[in-house]
Amino acid sequence: MGYVLRGLNALFSLIVLLCFFVVAAYAGYALWDNSQVYAAAENVRDEMRQLKPPEDPEGEEGPTFEELKAINPDVYAWVTLDNTNIDHPVVQGQDNLTYVNRDVYGNFALAGSIFLDSRNDSSFSDPYSLLYGHHMENSGMFGDLALYKEEDFFQENSTGYLITPEGVYDLEIFASLVVSASDQYIFDPEIWHTEKAAALAHVKENALYLRENIFQDLDENSRILALSTCSGEFSDARTVVLAKMIPRETRKGG
Repeated sequence: MGYVLRGLNALFSLIVLLCFFVVAAYAGYALWDNSQVYAAAENVRDEMRQLKPPEDPEGEEGPTFEELKAINPDVYAWVTLDNTNIDHPVVQGQDNLTYVNRDVYGNFALAGSIFLDSRNDSSFSDPYSLLYGHHMENSGMFGDLALYKEEDFFQENSTGYLITPEGVYDLEIFASLVVSASDQYIFDPEIWHTEKAAALAHVKENALYLRENIFQDLDENSRILALSTCSGEFSDARTVVLAKMIPRETRKGG
């Protein structure tokens, strides 16, 4: 009986050891696989930034939207938020699943792309244009939107810009929110055509932080850019940053 027990103990120890190695191997593979996802996203980001159109197309020489559209005709803009790593081309697919797991080249990529809601006009002429991007560590994609949930960062950083083939918009960030993915006022751009006042009231009521001076200047003619990403507060939480779009020529003209 003693030999049997010792044999069973040895077998049990061997099974435990094998399980440990399997778990360790899987963990190692998961870490490697995760690192590959981030490396691929960084490579695409670095390649794309070589093709970023200049802020002032008339005053600077540089890449053009034609070069971006030669890579992918679905590229319609470039969005940048100052003092963050958010500096990406913006695409728009036939629906909101097209670029969830595709990069700007159209290749499969877990990091996806920054994309405009398929219900929005690609010219950004709607009252409310909605951008989506994955929340990635190391400031990847829209990961840095989380910075605007910190009061100090929000108060100290309010600027960015959106470059389109038609012109440049200065962005004045006026709100940050954490909301449910089912929030219709935030995630249905079409509602802003008919219920803009109600939508703005909803933003004011639910904002983590709000710049009253910018918010009070919003009117029926104002255009708003929303940037959204996943958040960890609850199961379907989303971090959303809202910015007023100001045509650069309007700013220059006073």
